[in-house]
Amino acid sequence: MNREERKGNRKIRQLGFQETDIVAMAGSITKAAWRVNTGEELPELLARAFACATAGRPGPVLLDIPMDVQRLDLSRDTAWDLSTCATGRICPDETAVREALDLVRRANRPLVLVGGGIRSARAVKQLRNLVPLLGVPVVHSLMAVDVLAYDAPLRVGMIGSYGNRWANTAMGTSDCLLVLGSRLDVRQTGADTAAFGSGRAIVHVDCEPGEINNRVAGCKAVVSTLPEFLECAIHAATEHPFPDRTEWWSEIRRWKSQWPDTAELAGVPGINPNVFMHQLSAQSRHAAAYVVDVGQHQMWAAQSIDVHLEQRFITSGGMGSMGFALPAAIGAVLSTGRPAVVIAGDAGFQCNLQELQTVARNRLPIKVVIVNNLCHGMVRQFQESYFDGRYQSTLWGYDAPDFSRVACGYGLEARTIKTPDQIDDALQWLWRSPHEPALLQVMIDTYANTYPKIAFGRPVTEMEPFVKPIAMEST
Repeated sequence: MNREERKGNRKIRQLGFQETDIVAMAGSITKAAWRVNTGEELPELLARAFACATAGRPGPVLLDIPMDVQRLDLSRDTAWDLSTCATGRICPDETAVREALDLVRRANRPLVLVGGGIRSARAVKQLRNLVPLLGVPVVHSLMAVDVLAYDAPLRVGMIGSYGNRWANTAMGTSDCLLVLGSRLDVRQTGADTAAFGSGRAIVHVDCEPGEINNRVAGCKAVVSTLPEFLECAIHAATEHPFPDRTEWWSEIRRWKSQWPDTAELAGVPGINPNVFMHQLSAQSRHAAAYVVDVGQHQMWAAQSIDVHLEQRFITSGGMGSMGFALPAAIGAVLSTGRPAVVIAGDAGFQCNLQELQTVARNRLPIKVVIVNNLCHGMVRQFQESYFDGRYQSTLWGYDAPDFSRVACGYGLEARTIKTPDQIDDALQWLWRSPHEPALLQVMIDTYANTYPKIAFGRPVTEMEPFVKPIAMEST
């Protein structure tokens, strides 16, 4: 152990931590954590780490490798074979699958709810094969915006805290819900879990039994990894056709016509964010992905971006961090070789603004769109709802640079727009050279709120601004 390593260890001990505590702490937020002590242990622990990370619900694993082990020369004989790692497959009980599909078949207003687990399980293809066989409308969570194309015949829209009003109404009205790849978190169900589970059959498919009937009680459990469940369901659905759902679909379309996303902020001064997202989509067919940061713009994008079949919608959910989008877009471009669109807010973009240098130096085809409301918009909206409009540190005492001028400083082309009549020309400019980077700053009203929003403490069908929350959110 060299001097710097000893110095670092002393600092850890001065803070009251031992090295083993660090591994234990990491283990509390990962699936597992191990410390490698010798070179002989490394191949085995690497294999175990990969197996654990990919088994069941995929997740992070910490492997703590000291510097002396990192500097070892390993021969080919000590290499590990990842093909021997556990696949984590959990096959469902076929009877349970048939019973689940029978519930869906007998229902009058069934829905399929898909979450981010579909992507992490690499089960998108199987889902797209199953949906036409069921003929059942599909709603999705924030993390599954791109599982079905925006114009897929059975796609309804996004549900949850900031879900499309018609999609939440459909979910609250349905009499049977087939849940695939969602934990039924509070952001999907709202806080009133009793109302969410009442009056309907819920089939919850998950690879972890502990996630089923965790928040929403009374669900029919099907313990399985998603690819295995979907393959079994496809086979069963092929044998027994499902009834026509024209009447149910007509009702959903009526709700969508009654409450379009573009009307949620009708009358907002200047550029309507939901309208802008549709316009951005129409001009961004070259993009391989929309990479979206965290904040109000994230919800406007999820509500209104029209994601085509070959495109991805990549965002940071759950414990998502502001500043995610620009570095993630760099990865998306390097992995696909195609352009990507960054959608970020002014506050979040400042967290990783320096990565513009990476974009400029490598001339990466990233189209940065900054939705600038000159505040920390999501928190400001909370302050409006719960703290009588005391906008400390979100609006009062906060400011941001002119991002167009910042981009020019990095040698990137940039523009700023402030009015709806500037949008068409600006978007044509943005895509004038599809394989060149550019930045578009879109100024919107500081007080534009993200609606609809589930009124906290109420059922998913009761959404702001029509209904007021009955309790303060704690999540």
